[in-house]
Amino acid sequence: MHELEENVTTAQMCDALDILGLRSQAMDGVITPLAARSRAVGRAATVQFAPVDHDVDEPYDAAIDFIDNLPAGAVAVIASGGSTRSGFWGELFSAAAIGRGAAGVVCDGYVRDSTKVRAMGFAVFASGTRPLDFRARMEIAGSNQPVVCGGVLVNPGDLIVADDDGVVVVPADVEVRAIELANDKASTETTVLDELRNGATLRSVWDRHRVL
Repeated sequence: MHELEENVTTAQMCDALDILGLRSQAMDGVITPLAARSRAVGRAATVQFAPVDHDVDEPYDAAIDFIDNLPAGAVAVIASGGSTRSGFWGELFSAAAIGRGAAGVVCDGYVRDSTKVRAMGFAVFASGTRPLDFRARMEIAGSNQPVVCGGVLVNPGDLIVADDDGVVVVPADVEVRAIELANDKASTETTVLDELRNGATLRSVWDRHRVL
């Protein structure tokens, strides 16, 4: 991966993607971090959930296989169609993901065990919390395939950038250029911030740098 600077924000990445003509790469605003000042950057590992109304003998097999095979640095992307039927992620899944070296998880549904997950310091982004288990309510319909999460198409391996402002998906075919633009914008905004704090007017800063 072409290196994304650590100070690049999701807002700056969205601005970079706008320049490239991709104006809808931010997931729905209901997907927010479980803990403030969270950040996750990594490759998408995708999983799709679907509703179910019956129990099975081994309801967690597919989830276990998915988590046990997370690559180091991956961001697990859980697509549920915005389901409110259950939580999809919790304390033990987080612990296992940490053990695999995963960078975080993004879910367009609910998670649970929120207090314990926060204490782990694992970056979790979700639409809310609900204590219900997904057993006999939802099941994994597929993994490592294209999914729509939070209104955005996510392909396995796409770059995910998530922070307190939300979650952005960077498609592989524009990744290098998007990172270059986002890195440049972050650097320029640092200069602009210093100038504004030292008394420069917004107009003069805009005229010089064309960045706001």
